[in-house]
Amino acid sequence: MGLFGLSFLIVSASGPQIGTKVKPVERKGVDLVFVVDISISMDAEDVKPSRLQKAKFEISQIIKQLKGDRVGIIVFAGSSHIYLPLTADYEAAQLFLDGIDTNMIPTQGTSISSALNSGLTAFTEESEKYKVILIITDGEDHEGEAVEIAEKAARTGIIIHTVGVGSLTGSLIPIKSQNGVSQEYKRDRQGKLVTSKLNEMALREIADAGNGIYVRFDNRLTGHRNLIQAIDSMEKKTISTHEFSEFEDRYQIFAIISLLFFIIGFMFPTKKMQKDTWRGRIV
Repeated sequence: MGLFGLSFLIVSASGPQIGTKVKPVERKGVDLVFVVDISISMDAEDVKPSRLQKAKFEISQIIKQLKGDRVGIIVFAGSSHIYLPLTADYEAAQLFLDGIDTNMIPTQGTSISSALNSGLTAFTEESEKYKVILIITDGEDHEGEAVEIAEKAARTGIIIHTVGVGSLTGSLIPIKSQNGVSQEYKRDRQGKLVTSKLNEMALREIADAGNGIYVRFDNRLTGHRNLIQAIDSMEKKTISTHEFSEFEDRYQIFAIISLLFFIIGFMFPTKKMQKDTWRGRIV
């Protein structure tokens, strides 16, 4: 019996894992939709390495610090599209973020109004609380209805933050080849070089209307911190999810069996042990 008990004890100590289990996990967070400008002006290099690359870097830093929040991505230029629906899979969000470039939408322009409307449709039909839209752009709105849309969204409880990417002095817009090499700079219909400048005033107005804050992404590495603080300070909702564990620990079973064998062996000794005991008494 002792040998069997020792065998099961060794198996128990090895930490056997058999079968699978599903463990419910409650997470608290908000729904955060990044609305990213991918118009050609985002290739300007007044922010290094470019406005768009800087925006992607800062968004990545925000995603890395999220805890339980769901994220989605809207891309826009002259039109807008839901690029990534809301998800709590941050690894997938980073992969989608890496794939963003200025060639994704053929219709050029900067329609913040269209982007805001797409951002609103990205949310589910639950309560409007716990929802945030984060617009990242150089601020050129070619339609001019963004403030009204932001005010309407704010009345339902949705918060809208804005981020300006670029400089107030502006920059030329490189025209890149398929392999990403700058060949020339954008010109207007008269053949003059086009300078793209950050429109902070428009973005501040949108943020004020949306009960949010305005932040600028420049060549410093701290642009995302104020946004993280604003998101962390929000009231969170409980998001019920399930966490899948590949294997379930079963060492307890083997430990119990081992203990039973030791108890049985103690209570009912083997014949050899009994003979040795009686032999000792006779001697």
